[in-house]
This record gives sequence, C-alpha cells and structure tokens, in this order.
Amino acid sequence: MSFQLPSVRKGLLQLIFSGSFMKRWNDKLRPVELVEVDKQGHKMITAFALFILNSGKMTPEQKRDLAEDIILGGIFEYLYRLVITDIKPPVFYQIKSNPEHYRQLTKWVLEQLEPRIQPLGTEFWDKLRAYLEKPDNNTLAGRILSGAHIFASSWEFALIKGINPGDVELKEIEENFQVLLQEHSDLKGMEDLIQGSHEGLGGFLNLCGRLRFQKRWSQTPRIPETSVLGHMFIVACFAYFFSLSVQACPLRRQNNFFAGLLHDLPELLTRDIISPVKQSVQRIGNLIKEYENQEIEHRVFTLFQEPVYHELARRLRYYLGSDGASEFDNTIIKDGRITRVTWDELQKTYNKDSFDPKDGYLLKVCDNLAAFIEAYTATRNGITNEQLHHAQWKIRNLYQKKPFMEGVHIGALLADFD
Repeated sequence: MSFQLPSVRKGLLQLIFSGSFMKRWNDKLRPVELVEVDKQGHKMITAFALFILNSGKMTPEQKRDLAEDIILGGIFEYLYRLVITDIKPPVFYQIKSNPEHYRQLTKWVLEQLEPRIQPLGTEFWDKLRAYLEKPDNNTLAGRILSGAHIFASSWEFALIKGINPGDVELKEIEENFQVLLQEHSDLKGMEDLIQGSHEGLGGFLNLCGRLRFQKRWSQTPRIPETSVLGHMFIVACFAYFFSLSVQACPLRRQNNFFAGLLHDLPELLTRDIISPVKQSVQRIGNLIKEYENQEIEHRVFTLFQEPVYHELARRLRYYLGSDGASEFDNTIIKDGRITRVTWDELQKTYNKDSFDPKDGYLLKVCDNLAAFIEAYTATRNGITNEQLHHAQWKIRNLYQKKPFMEGVHIGALLADFD
C-alpha cells in the first residue's frame, strides 16, 4: 500500500452502518431486537467512562495515548466482528485459542476489510493489521475494552434471561459473565457495574443502555430500524475517520469520537424530536434545549456527586455543551475557559492538543451523513415515502456546493450514493 492522505469513501461508511443489520442473541427469544451496533455504542460509552476513572493520575500525554488505544481498539474489534458475523462467541473463542486457526481467520478478515479500509491510509491499516493479528491484549486499554464488552453483553443478557425458560445454555452463560466481570474488578468503576448499582456509574450506564429501545424516525417505517444508541456510535466512528482526513491533532480526533458517542444523550429525556419540529420556530428549539439541559442536570449529573466522578462529569459537560456552547459548536479550552471558535480557526490556529479542541461542525456533518445513510438504505431496501426522499434531497442539497476543506467534499461523497 503506497502512502496517501486519509480519505473517507462510501464503502467504509456503509460498512460501519451494516452493524444495524447484525442481530444479536439470534437463537434466543428477545423482548426487543438486539443488534450489534447498539451493543457497540453501549460498550464504547462504558469504555469512555472507565477510561476517565482509570486515568486520573496519568500525565496528559499518557491519557492521550490511552484514549487513542481505546478508540482504535474499539473500532478495530467492531470491524472484525462485522466480517465474522454469525460465528457464535463460544466457537470464536475456540478458534482464538488455537493460534494457527486464529491466524487463518484473521488473514481472511483482513482480505475482506482491505478494499474499504485502504483509503484511510497506510498508518491506519498497519495499526489495524497489527491489532487484529495479536489475539490477546493485556494492556490497560485492552482490559478496559474487554471489561466494557463484557458489561454491555451482560446488560443485554439480563433482558432476555427471564423470558427464555428451559434454555439450558442460560445458566452457563450467566456464570461465565459473572466470572469474566470479576476478572476485571480491579478496574476503577467495575465494582459498581458488577453490583448492579443504580447510582453513580451503574445508574448512568443503565440510562445509556436504554437508548437502544428508542428508535429514530419513529413515525417513518424503515429497514433497518435504527436506535439512538446505535446512531451515536456510527456518528462517533464517522467523526474519527473525518478527523483523520482533516489531519486533526490526536486530542481533537479523540474529542470528536467521544462527542459523537455522546451527542444524543439528552434524547434519554426528550425522545428523538425530529429536526422540522425543532427548527419550525426558533423559540421551540430554544425551549427544547433548555428542557434538555434541565433534565440532564437532574437525571444524569446528580448521579455524579461523589468526588471520584467529578472528572467524568466535567468531560461530559464539555462534550454535551456548557457555558453557552452546544454539542455542535467548535470549541477549545483556553485559559481554563470553554471558548467557541470558527472551523477555520480550529483548523489553522487551534489544532493542537494543548487547546483540547472539538469539532462541532464536523460532528454535525457526521450526524447528517448518518441520517442520510439511514434514509438511503431504507429506500434501497424497498421502503419509499416522502420523509425518506425529502431527507436525502435536503442533505444532498446542503452539501452539494460546499467543500468541507481541501481534499474533503461531502457533496462529492454523497454523489457516490446513486
């Protein structure tokens, strides 16, 4: 692979979205449809929280490196999972325990991924290949991802275990989860999750998990249906990829991923209010935002009163918008204060870790792209209605003549979706 500047293509966006089709616990009776992209969203929000709690004594550089390893590891594991699809976990772990079998499977997985990953450049590809070729990762980042994965899977298991009487596998699955969770109990925050606490971290992640029940476009039939939780993970991945394209500094691309992962958290409280309602009258949009802020304070930040959670609450506020800024504002932290800046200023002056930069504009682009792909995929799957066609037209029209920056043109990318 020759050197190239990273670029984002249609095939990669569709690959990330394809987790919306991947059913989980497909051999069990389920109260709701459980899909891979939702689980990944819950896993990575958990990993974000564990990262904050377990990095308190690190230097800024150590924190930055740990966050990068967690984000890349989460994306790489998701890409691997998308390719192996229907291999059940017990079978996969058997394959993984045999180095030669795992090597053969990974070689095939990388062959499938290469055409879609290649445009992101040599550096990303080399990191992906190195990560997947090493079956066990006992670093702190690897253990945080493993603990987050086990917690998110066990959270889903709790939904189905009571409605599958007589299933002989359930007892063994439950015991296995308990053992695996205990193996990660040394991580700060895991004890809360093991005990099933509804306060602190446990209460917060339980709220986040419930976003898988909340469907987007709730009055518009679509195939596949997508949840708010899955959408947040998709936007986070898109934001990271475009951050590579605009050559964002490490902390900026990490902030963009985490901001994407959390940007719709207020919909825990207001549900998915469609844009035409928010935008129909400016005062309505302002009222909704005001209500969201009040409810977030009441139902989320009250969970983080203990000193151990102060840094987690502070980062959540930064990503969700505070001090008059919203999640879609470009922001930096300068002289200890959150400051709004233009995208050009962010790109040319503040693209440095020392400013803790976050791209609100890029995040909004990724939010719109995710909505476009939801509508586009539904129409390609035979669902046709005015709302889906209008959404595609509106987003195409928005970016048709607006270059994002040199080398990145959203209109040209959308033109590939014929």
